[in-house]
Amino acid sequence: MRPIRVLDYDPAWPALFDAARRELLALAADSILTIEHIGSTAVPGLAAKPKIDLDAVLVDETARNSVASLLPSAGFRAHGDPHGDGRWPFTRDHDGYGLRLYLCAPDNPAHRDRILFRDHLRCHPQRAAEYQALKRHLAAKANGDWDIYTGGKSDFVAEMLRLAMIEA
Repeated sequence: MRPIRVLDYDPAWPALFDAARRELLALAADSILTIEHIGSTAVPGLAAKPKIDLDAVLVDETARNSVASLLPSAGFRAHGDPHGDGRWPFTRDHDGYGLRLYLCAPDNPAHRDRILFRDHLRCHPQRAAEYQALKRHLAAKANGDWDIYTGGKSDFVAEMLRLAMIEA
């Protein structure tokens, strides 16, 4: 089992995102509408796993295959659509951190929810602190079991999304 490492916020994370964003735009700018920094590394001050999450919103669903065909040459590994939510993950490891890129169509509900969640935590530092405490607790409790770690966050994430939708 891989250990679950939740690290203190690293001020380098936004620059790592920006470098990955520029690289992806150089690779396939004509197929990408926007690239968003999502996940915990996108929330200033929030502890996170050292994985930079990016959502690349494509011009349309048909662009996915063309962009996906370019990613292996940039060192990304494909993972299909494991959650059945129309987001296709690709990963690449670096020294000390990793990238997890999701390709999705402009109207993807999972992408919308991730942006709502990120922005909600950015605007509510107390809720971000609660999420951080939960993640640290779960990482210790899970002892490498990713199902325990991920599943343990579900209720919190659902409640934050509910609150974010009310405030939006």
